[in-house]
Amino acid sequence: MDCILTVNGGSSSLKCALFELVDGKPENRYRFKFGNILGQASLKLSPGDGQKTETKSLDLTSVTLDHRHQACLEMVFNWLRENLPQATLRAIGHRVVHGGEKFDRPIELNRKVLQQLAELNPLAPLHNPFNVKLIQLCQTLKPGLSQIACFDTMFHIGQPAVEREYAIPQQYTNAGIQKYGFHGLSYQYIVSRLIELDASAAQQKIIVCHLGAGASLCAIKNGKSIASTMGFSALDGVPMASRSGAIDPGVLLYLMRHHQMDADALEQFLYKDCGWKGVSGISSDMLTLKNSDAPQAKKAIAMFSYRVALEIGKLAAALQGLDQIVFTGGVGENDADLRADIAGQCKWLGANLDPEANEQGRGLISRADSSVKLQCLATNEELMIARHCIGV
Repeated sequence: MDCILTVNGGSSSLKCALFELVDGKPENRYRFKFGNILGQASLKLSPGDGQKTETKSLDLTSVTLDHRHQACLEMVFNWLRENLPQATLRAIGHRVVHGGEKFDRPIELNRKVLQQLAELNPLAPLHNPFNVKLIQLCQTLKPGLSQIACFDTMFHIGQPAVEREYAIPQQYTNAGIQKYGFHGLSYQYIVSRLIELDASAAQQKIIVCHLGAGASLCAIKNGKSIASTMGFSALDGVPMASRSGAIDPGVLLYLMRHHQMDADALEQFLYKDCGWKGVSGISSDMLTLKNSDAPQAKKAIAMFSYRVALEIGKLAAALQGLDQIVFTGGVGENDADLRADIAGQCKWLGANLDPEANEQGRGLISRADSSVKLQCLATNEELMIARHCIGV
């Protein structure tokens, strides 16, 4: 039983998936989702068919914070050894948030590549260090096993310069200050899924809305990214769970001069204190906000919906037309009310939502007379990583 393990880590989370190679194609067998690793940790273990998910609390208090990702990885490997002794790992595929301009495709990892990835840490300080750490942990736990990096930025390489570059002196552009875009593995999977459903999607103008705690939108033409809402960092674009989204740079200058914020304080502010959490003053969790009657919770949701609709308009201009809008991501896939609100603000584009189909929340959710097709599709970054591993 030849298998590929995918590793998708965040600062306080870890998602792994086991894929069996069947006739050269990956088929998901198990998913492992570790949440709140730095606090009251939990594990959700589910088979590939999504049935009979097992959820349990984990006591990691005896493990130092720096070693908790390793402890979770060891749990995965121990579980595989005890429950699937017939499984033979052929490779481990890693989601790496930032690949800069250099990494435009998946790559097998070695010492030189790891050094190059470490040099990109300043571009994604809250993501890439954890990605590199997980790679190093897997090399320690499974020495000699092929490790393959798949980058969230690689799907966006090739965007036109007018989209990619900022209006700054060229010397800084040449130094790497430009738009990179993120969530590329999700967008790439959605494109492949759309083409599976309808081959004509390969020649269409599509906007994919990846809406979750981290949220972005991407304009896709003929299967290629031509514009996206995230830029140099994962801060730009729409408001997110605790990230600000687009903000006037003058605000940051003001905070530095009049509120004595240094770089560390600004980083905390932009990544951890803003977004839905900052507006509501309640939570960074969308479901919590939906269940709240507080006016500020409703305001945070309305602001998010409005900004998504605005970005759809901007991306439609970049595409010079629009055939489809696709909702994906944890919020995009599961929040029918939000989809309805966003679609309602896009009627001027020809979007006409089918309320009943939208409530069911899968596949086509637009009416037959809608000139813009609306769809709700589950993304699968892990499957995309497994496919890339096979390609490498």
